[in-house]
Amino acid sequence: MTTSPLRLDRLIRARAIHSMTGEVHRAVGLRGADIVATSAEPDGLDDLAGTGTSTTDAGDLTLLPAFADSHEHLMEASRNTLLVPVDRARSIAEFTAMVSAAARDAAPGEWIMTSMAWHESDLAENRLPSGAELDAAAPAHPVLARRGGHLAVASTSALTAAGIGPGTPDPPGGRIGRRPDGHPDGVLEGGAVWQVVASAPPPGQAQLAEALGRGSAAYAALGVGTIREAMINADELLAYQDAAARGTLSVRVRPLIRIGNELTADQATALIDGLGARSGFGDDWLRIWGLKFVMDGGVEGGALEQPYTGDPAQSGHLNWDPAVMTEVCTGAVRRGWRIGTHAAGDRAVRTVLDVYEAVAAAVEGSGPLSPWTLVIEHALLSDPVQRKRVVRGGFGLTVQHPLLWNMGSEMLQTWGPERTRQVNPLDEWLALGADLAAGTDMARPFNPMLAVWGMVTRGTKAAGVQGPEHAIGVATALELYTTGTARLNHDQDRLGRIASGQLADIVAYPADPLTADVDDLPGLTPAFTIVGGRPVHDPGGRLGPPR
Repeated sequence: MTTSPLRLDRLIRARAIHSMTGEVHRAVGLRGADIVATSAEPDGLDDLAGTGTSTTDAGDLTLLPAFADSHEHLMEASRNTLLVPVDRARSIAEFTAMVSAAARDAAPGEWIMTSMAWHESDLAENRLPSGAELDAAAPAHPVLARRGGHLAVASTSALTAAGIGPGTPDPPGGRIGRRPDGHPDGVLEGGAVWQVVASAPPPGQAQLAEALGRGSAAYAALGVGTIREAMINADELLAYQDAAARGTLSVRVRPLIRIGNELTADQATALIDGLGARSGFGDDWLRIWGLKFVMDGGVEGGALEQPYTGDPAQSGHLNWDPAVMTEVCTGAVRRGWRIGTHAAGDRAVRTVLDVYEAVAAAVEGSGPLSPWTLVIEHALLSDPVQRKRVVRGGFGLTVQHPLLWNMGSEMLQTWGPERTRQVNPLDEWLALGADLAAGTDMARPFNPMLAVWGMVTRGTKAAGVQGPEHAIGVATALELYTTGTARLNHDQDRLGRIASGQLADIVAYPADPLTADVDDLPGLTPAFTIVGGRPVHDPGGRLGPPR
């Protein structure tokens, strides 16, 4: 019996193809969703091409594995497309004018929700809008303006709808901003944000599924092939399933499901058991990564060992009782779940390590934990002892330079210059042999090349260079954003490299990131992106007409 020869669906010849295995190719062949052949010579795969092969001569392009973002919020970025786009505002007046315009078009009493993708440093006044300004902009509507994942400003009617008034105590893991007379001023941090969010009506599942198509296409246009979705709820997972079933996702997704600190141990365990799944459930496009816990806040609420520079009475907050979290996480790991925990400050990192070490000891009789079972998200601040504990325990770590890039000025003001210089010392982590994976985390813009530039230069948006001694090389940064995240996602056998047997997730650039001027990296955008053998971004038509 004879077998028919391998025939390629797509053949790409390029100036350089960085495999992330140490090899540089000149040609790559795809069949279906897979990479099936590579060659060091541009014509080395010509014998595998047939009449049905789509051939792209790209001698001016450099190919890399598509980026895999270790910690990003695609759901929130997609939801932003349904909300008031205040990220375009450049002053408080523009911000509130957008809120007013949305209120004029809304039904009486309808909530006005803004995009999360704004930051006060982009406004001329370099401050948050006040609750009073939101009241004036939309007096007949509750208004919630979330800024990132840990801070928001709410109007008086939004606070009232959430049961927040002069006598309302701060919720666990959060703070309600107050005027001198004790009345809320509209600023919410940590758990207080979630208290108001719970009162606002969420978009419908169909709306979210449609938005995910648009949102994922925006990431694919910047070379991203996989996103580890850092926090969703069970209802939002259904929207992801709808988008995946419709084939509208342009990137692969590995979601984490939120386990809130407002739950008791029994409630959290019941929620986990009620999910009816465990880590690894799904397929190559949509596969559950695990569970998400949040131990502290962001820059404004990160739990630090020493007081904030700007407020000696403040050192942040811990959201979870360590004993409760240990109980919940131990049960979850025994049920086959992976855990990712947000920890920004060094006190939060220390507390999470206490929990993780207790979990590992409790399940030790079942055998050693597989790598990337227990992961710390961010660890913006850490000390040498903590870093050694992470490596000794075999715990993973996701790192996001865009947080320093976007909030460097805020860190300088709140945490002080010395701690800001020490944010995410990647060189020290790597010297210890830590398992790292790179990502973005809702800092805008979300171009991974900006993050690569930041890891190499330690540059920021408005705070200059912070901690240049902790810079790493371009090749290492690219590895953390490709093979590093593939290992985190347990996808290393199928993603993160350009090699036979890997899924065909590829990005092409008009310049080689490994040899280009480092300061050109932030402006570098893809010529095309392929995910699973399918062109998901090809503005110049380099890959030919759709098959």
